[in-house]
Amino acid sequence: MNNNKPLLPVKSDFVFKLIFGDQRNVDILAAFLKSVLDIPNEEYDHLTVVDPYVKKESEDDKYGILDVKVHTISGSVVHVEIQVKVIPELTARTIYSQSKLVAEQMSSGQKFSTIKRVVSIIITDENFVPGEDYHHRFRYRTNDGMEFTNLVEIDTLELRKLPSDDDSTDLWYWMKFIQSDDEGVMEMLAQRSPTMKKAVGVLKELSADERTRMLFESREMARMDFESMKDGAVKSARIDVARNLLEMNLSVEQIAKATGLTLGEIDALTDKGQ
Repeated sequence: MNNNKPLLPVKSDFVFKLIFGDQRNVDILAAFLKSVLDIPNEEYDHLTVVDPYVKKESEDDKYGILDVKVHTISGSVVHVEIQVKVIPELTARTIYSQSKLVAEQMSSGQKFSTIKRVVSIIITDENFVPGEDYHHRFRYRTNDGMEFTNLVEIDTLELRKLPSDDDSTDLWYWMKFIQSDDEGVMEMLAQRSPTMKKAVGVLKELSADERTRMLFESREMARMDFESMKDGAVKSARIDVARNLLEMNLSVEQIAKATGLTLGEIDALTDKGQ
């Protein structure tokens, strides 16, 4: 086994799921969830990882969604998703995904009282929620703090807001584990607890495995292709708008402001630019 390979990034959804979404590592998952959530410890006595596969949003989707879904001992659902980039629709998509996790518990003839608690944990590598805190917990509450229900909860974790110095919480160390790919940092984290040491060991094993690295690189290539296609589609739409605005005799400066294209890109669309 070649141990000289650089560590794979835990904040990649692919690597994150291999570590936290494997039933064999359920103790690692439990330790992480305990650091985030305020549910009773006995809930973690038996965790079941659900749907360990890639989910595709459509048949031709080559860049599927990787997340971690787990059931606690009482049947509560915890859904963990990591996002390197904060997409504009992330808030709406989180609400939609959580609503589905509630609705799918109901089958014909069941009572609403059978619905179990659903918690969504969203980890981002970009700023997402206003404020300086790296962990926010959202529930249904009134302005004066009275809780309507704890049946649903959303926890946001923002890697970029993690302070450089530890804040004496287990969560800080798990966030550092997800955030860093530095060998020295990982060695420091491994001293924190036996479970953290195991997590670092699993990461090293994955990083040294050629097949895992190949799958990771393939996943990253698919992600970049996906982002490139999205960017290309947006650029194409902006060019179409710019052409229409040119026909309306708007100035190049006005079109640039309206479309976000550069003056050079707009000038290239004119007869003079061609």
